[in-house]
Amino acid sequence: MKLYSDSFNDGAAIPGEFAFAVAGSDEPIALSSNRNPHLRWEDVPAGTQSLLLICHDPDVPSRADDVNQAGRTVSRDLPRIDFAHWILHGIAPDVREIAAGSHSSAITAGGKPATSLPTEFEHGINDYTLWFSGDAQMAGSYFGYDGPCPPWNDELMHRYIFTLYALDVPSLTIEGEPVLANVRAALGKVGVLAEASLTGLYTLNPDV
Repeated sequence: MKLYSDSFNDGAAIPGEFAFAVAGSDEPIALSSNRNPHLRWEDVPAGTQSLLLICHDPDVPSRADDVNQAGRTVSRDLPRIDFAHWILHGIAPDVREIAAGSHSSAITAGGKPATSLPTEFEHGINDYTLWFSGDAQMAGSYFGYDGPCPPWNDELMHRYIFTLYALDVPSLTIEGEPVLANVRAALGKVGVLAEASLTGLYTLNPDV
């Protein structure tokens, strides 16, 4: 199975239109258009009953002490953790493409509700839900895609890994909310017939 994008090449930078934030002119960052990138795939194996898509950033700082703090940097040596940007499951086995901007085309304070997203898919909750949990203006459940916004003072280039799984079941049985840990737990209980990945790069640090 192979995964491609017309929005960026594997191993190349993700354009700012597909990010949550871009470098600002007067401030370190500015909010962006937050569109989901285009994706397409081929060579789905026989017997596939559904597809699962996960986009995650494995390079998120494990501690937030220095994140976006003027005069400080997030060391590249700091241990890193996963951050989910997009979880999409129940994708029909005959689907071969997701159009750019079809699942996200703006930043929604409080998160996009699942009911506002394409009804032919099942939508997971991304990790902006946890990130904004203490912010009165932004707190909420962030379903669907929300793009990159790495710390603007991070010494490390962030990777955004889009992984598509071909499953031998028509749907995942997810215990609890459809967050990354629960989706991965459900994935471990079914047969994965094939998988393919695509990696984009993004930074808001002008020195990286």
